[in-house]
Amino acid sequence: MLACTLLILFAGGLQALAVRVQVTWDIGYLNISRDGLSTWRAIGANGQLPIPPIYVTQGDVLELTAINHLDMPVTLHAHGLFQRNSTYYDGPALITECGIPSGSQFTYIIETRDQSGTYWVHSHYRMEGIDGLRTALVILDQDTSLLDEYDEDVLLTLEDWGQEPNNDLMERLQVTPFANLSTDHPTVLINGINANFSQPIRFLLGRRYRLRVVSMSFTYWFKVRLPGHTMQVIEADGIYSQPSTVDGLDMCPGQRYSVIITAKESLEFNYALNVTFYSDYIPQISGLTPRYHHVPIVYRKDAPTKTFPLIEDHEVKWADEYAMESRDKHMLLEPVDQHIVLNIKTLINKVGIPNYAFGDYAYNNVPVPPLFTALTTGDMALSPSVYAPQLNAIILKHNHIVELELRNPDTVMVHSYHCHGHAFQIVESGPVHKNSSIPVKRFRGRQPMRRDTITLAANRYVRLRIKADNPGVWFQHCHQEQHSYSGLAFTFIEAPDVMQRTLRIPQEMIEFCRILGHPTRGNSAGRAGSDMTGIKPPLAITGTANSIPDTR
Repeated sequence: MLACTLLILFAGGLQALAVRVQVTWDIGYLNISRDGLSTWRAIGANGQLPIPPIYVTQGDVLELTAINHLDMPVTLHAHGLFQRNSTYYDGPALITECGIPSGSQFTYIIETRDQSGTYWVHSHYRMEGIDGLRTALVILDQDTSLLDEYDEDVLLTLEDWGQEPNNDLMERLQVTPFANLSTDHPTVLINGINANFSQPIRFLLGRRYRLRVVSMSFTYWFKVRLPGHTMQVIEADGIYSQPSTVDGLDMCPGQRYSVIITAKESLEFNYALNVTFYSDYIPQISGLTPRYHHVPIVYRKDAPTKTFPLIEDHEVKWADEYAMESRDKHMLLEPVDQHIVLNIKTLINKVGIPNYAFGDYAYNNVPVPPLFTALTTGDMALSPSVYAPQLNAIILKHNHIVELELRNPDTVMVHSYHCHGHAFQIVESGPVHKNSSIPVKRFRGRQPMRRDTITLAANRYVRLRIKADNPGVWFQHCHQEQHSYSGLAFTFIEAPDVMQRTLRIPQEMIEFCRILGHPTRGNSAGRAGSDMTGIKPPLAITGTANSIPDTR
């Protein structure tokens, strides 16, 4: 359900029209088969799956109302939106809110005046997102000069889809790792339907197509190529880049790209857009991983599809964020005020299930969301002692330049890091282990590419920079849902002193916490000072990561 109203805004003496876009999701269960393999209880909105994409124009105010008819709380996260001055609308459960209780409704206010590009919306409570509660969000550009770069705008959403409710799967995987490979490995949906029956995309001769590719994945990676055509990358995760020509996209869960593809001048052949769903850390199993799919690119209905010889991945020029430059005026952030180095650690339990951590403790929720702690503990909010150790809370000072180094010493496992509240500058990547042949990549231009989601490859570190100019509590986590569920997350507590002066949590959210039994004041335990009585001790993750030298 969608409605629009006009707002008149005054800025700098100029009058501008902004649209208040009102979208309502009546969220409930649906027994549905989306991939033709199994029928199970999924989660949809307004009685349908897929949920239609949301389109707004930069400057609009999106009012997204969630009506919860599930038997558990619901939250919604606009993936990639900064939520400046409104961190409480960011969506991660028990971090910036307690959730919308069953039988209640709430409206998220999403400002778009500072952002445009390609995003998506998904639940941030348990496994609701991967069970269906997700869709693309496109913020059309206010700057119409960008329209001169292309003729048509095409959306391509890529989803993973399981064979049972993922909350059930996660509970099973806590006791039996990948017990049934045929159901534990997800299948693929393209634009919301079974990828084996992908709908064709029509190309007209010589037209320039902006293809917005959205990886709405919570598990594996996607590769996208259109043999016989080149792609010109112009956007990554809502940040416009200087145009760069590539052969394909290699996308971790949560990433987005816009590429311009120029159609051929001949009707002789049709083509196939290749979509590969894969994971480097899962052994290859025929028909399960990787999975290969094709989207027909149709020039003429009765034309044959052109075939191309198979080529190895290393022969493909993939989009490379370390070689890209942002199009705006954001220069390399320096000098650095705060260096943060986090090693990914793994602890395998007695049945073979891994727990993960950025540092010493697996992330876990606590009774009081850290946003509420930051706003109600006065000067103590600047001290890590009021945040339980399992929050892995890192306090950032207002406007400080922060360099974050994330180190993955595992020689097999790969992760997908998503940053809430910011788009980070991509500065450097290289091997964790010094005896590796992995090359060091350093940004050498003037305006580093920025984005909000990036691959943390095996035996590699990445160095990223942000400016702490968005006071709030921001969840930082692996976007592979099982890894986040198993502890691979931390939190930025950004400028809590400024938050206390400028932010006020909506009263409805405070009431929802009370309904769900969560305190709304005090430290993580709802107590004063550093007294954490009543909180379960954190799970310490031991490993070899601490012995790895810091190469900085």
